[in-house]
Amino acid sequence: MSQLTIYPDAHPESPVGTYTEAADIRRELNAVGVRFERVDASIPLPDGAGQDEVLAAYKHVVDAEKAKHGFNTVDVARIKPDAPNAAQARQKFLSEHTHTEDESRIMVEGSGCFYLRTQGKVFQIVCTRGDLISVPEGMRHWFDMGPRPEFAAIRFFIRPDGWVGHFTGDAIADGFPRYET
Repeated sequence: MSQLTIYPDAHPESPVGTYTEAADIRRELNAVGVRFERVDASIPLPDGAGQDEVLAAYKHVVDAEKAKHGFNTVDVARIKPDAPNAAQARQKFLSEHTHTEDESRIMVEGSGCFYLRTQGKVFQIVCTRGDLISVPEGMRHWFDMGPRPEFAAIRFFIRPDGWVGHFTGDAIADGFPRYET
């Protein structure tokens, strides 16, 4: 289940709101410039499905998103709990960073957790199958896939290097609860 928890950025022990209804999550995130939608992601993926199979299964969703928002680059990040690089992959994006363009994702399997820092708050959003989130260019954030990651996300960019993270050097992420799936 998708869930949004909002914290003051200086007080990770004191959430100021928690939301589980898609309309409430959308309202709260839209207010800070983050696009959140629910899309049809009901197509089951075989265990060994790679990028080509995932993109083919969700071609209708991918084509619509590309046409609506001008994305040129699409790929798939898919990680299973037994992946040999799971711990390293988790660690890579646990530090606060930004991107030079919007970071748009559709979760088509499993879950992961975005932490968005803006306007003196941290918005912790657990994204599950069917969630589309678009983090605006330049917004400080980090991502936690959990200790036993299991997700597939279709990622959209305008430029191939748009996914490169620019790390802020701020240790804020260390003070917030980790995503424990």
